[in-house]
Amino acid sequence: MARTRAAPAADAHHPSLSGLRAGTLDRLAKLGIRRRFDLVLHLPLRYDDETQLCPLSQVMPGRELLVQGTVTDCDIKYRPKRQLVCRIGDGDGELTLRFLNFYGSQVKALAPGTVLRVFGNVRLGHFGPEIVHPRYRVVADDTPVAQALTPVYPTTAGLGQDALRRLIARAMGDEALDDTLPQPLLDALGLPSFADAVRLLHNPPRDIAQVVLQERVHPAWRRMKFDELLAQQLSMRVHYQRRRAAGAPALTARGKLVNALLQRLPFQLTRAQNTVLAQIREDIGQTHPMQRLLQGDVGSGKTVVAALAVLQCIENGFQAAVMAPTEILAEQHYRKFSEWLEPLAVTVAWVSGGIKKSDKKQRLIDISTGQAQVTVGTHALFEEEVVFKNLGLAIIDEQHRFGVHQRLALRTKGTTSNKGAQPHQLMMSATPIPRTLAMSYYADLDVSVIDELPPGRTPIVTKLVSEERRDEVIQRVRDACVAGRQAYWVCPLIEESETLQLQTALDTHAHVQQTFPELRVGLVHGRMKGAEKQHAMAAFQSGELQLLVATTVIEVGVDVSNASLMVIEHAERMGLSQMHQLRGRVGRGAAESVCILLYQGPLTPTARERLKIIYENTDGFEIARHDLKLRGPGELLGARQSGVPMLRFADLAVDLDLLDAARDAAEQLLQKQPEAAKAHLARWLGGRNEYLKV
Repeated sequence: MARTRAAPAADAHHPSLSGLRAGTLDRLAKLGIRRRFDLVLHLPLRYDDETQLCPLSQVMPGRELLVQGTVTDCDIKYRPKRQLVCRIGDGDGELTLRFLNFYGSQVKALAPGTVLRVFGNVRLGHFGPEIVHPRYRVVADDTPVAQALTPVYPTTAGLGQDALRRLIARAMGDEALDDTLPQPLLDALGLPSFADAVRLLHNPPRDIAQVVLQERVHPAWRRMKFDELLAQQLSMRVHYQRRRAAGAPALTARGKLVNALLQRLPFQLTRAQNTVLAQIREDIGQTHPMQRLLQGDVGSGKTVVAALAVLQCIENGFQAAVMAPTEILAEQHYRKFSEWLEPLAVTVAWVSGGIKKSDKKQRLIDISTGQAQVTVGTHALFEEEVVFKNLGLAIIDEQHRFGVHQRLALRTKGTTSNKGAQPHQLMMSATPIPRTLAMSYYADLDVSVIDELPPGRTPIVTKLVSEERRDEVIQRVRDACVAGRQAYWVCPLIEESETLQLQTALDTHAHVQQTFPELRVGLVHGRMKGAEKQHAMAAFQSGELQLLVATTVIEVGVDVSNASLMVIEHAERMGLSQMHQLRGRVGRGAAESVCILLYQGPLTPTARERLKIIYENTDGFEIARHDLKLRGPGELLGARQSGVPMLRFADLAVDLDLLDAARDAAEQLLQKQPEAAKAHLARWLGGRNEYLKV
């Protein structure tokens, strides 16, 4: 499970952790432990069974065992390499202990005649059974064995298990373990008390089957998972309520510009587009800020919905901003918005890091005076010098690629220009988010889904082709281009990597030019200058280039309806979401489109599973559901989702019933028992505001 971000070491010096050394505090902070109660919530990864001694005559290789014996011999050996070898016996059997890394003092500590209690994984060595690097301690002959399973905790370098166990045991004795939740709620869900659950998990009796602890299905684990999910849901709902209480400009539906664009479009909106557009138009007409996530698979038509929302904003005399994570995607939006809005006398400005200083200065003036009604750009929109006159709507595309603080920065620009009122925010994502993930990590957002593609789109045929059949692929590319279609050839790296030995965009471009002297071939990769990329993309969009060799910079934002073939090199090394996004660059016209996944064997089990999923599925939400199972929520959301309380204990793939219960309970507690909700948040989040999404 992904772990919460560690606070700076200074934050760890909390009064409740007083008395500990600075080094210990720093190590605890790395584990997310900043207060004494965090030790209570630092639950074991697994357990060792040290409750039964196994006679040395009965030890079996391949098992973790607790044994006891008297040292008969201990010496440093130098073959095959320097190591400490110790022999113990109990009268009926013998066992070798082998230490590859050791201190000189251990030789004295393990002197013959010393009684040792040893735990570890037994294997068969050259001289019989042995344990390499066992855990051991010196004992008396009659020292009793443990009555509970031994917890093994997540830890960090310099903080041993014994030290961590002592700190946790002390915290368990000092801290109040009273319940934050009402008993009727626990009874209805069949959950134990918090004190019983947490005591059992830190100190489980030996008669509990290890499998129910390891699989985290024991009622004590279910209680901790529920509490964690409830804290997350409460934090999201609290933020949702705060947002609803904030002011925002009411961008009421007037209709003149919106209707004008609808009449000019060469296509009709789909049922799904009309549904989500109605939701957005109603939201931005309210006096509290919209915070809506618009999901739609690649090619579902999110951009035109965003453009219609922008026009409603402009009709009310406010400005709109459209932000995208890459220059290619941002420029694609700029072209689209200019094409649609400028004939309606709407001024669209472009801001990116690559524009000339003189051009940028004029655009900044246009934005600050309100002359620019729509501003489209990349991260450059965050810069302090970008000042809006009256920002009413901020649209963030591929929002998961931006950090929490970046999204807040854009909203703050609106707050400044609107005398405290926040702009409405529409976040768009072509990376479908599974329902469980949306329920958990986007509980503070309203979610709209465009769940159908525009008519006239032909399904994309996906083919898995081994590297050994590259010649057939080359012929297929030639045939498509000669027939008047266009094609992409996607490579994962720009420069040769000695470790990965992947085909590179630069080499592929040179090779393809040699192979297809009759074709016009272009190249796009992330290290090209913005103007070079734009020139190559424009040439491909106009049909001047027939084949475009590219890295994954074309993953989003490229829309060429004549492109009907894509080859993806080393598909075995790409993630599901990325392959699905890339595949969506073809199939945008009426011609049958094909995506060839060129892979190199031998395949790992994970790579084989990914290729099977992408081959069998074209629905982005189904692919995302599989992705969640394979990668977990932390990777699927992206590292930039800092500020979201990542789940340490609950697993969204198996704990959906607890998530549903936590959602309902959060609503009930906030309405009827706000003090209980406050106490629960304080216990689990410690009042740390970084857990509240913005």
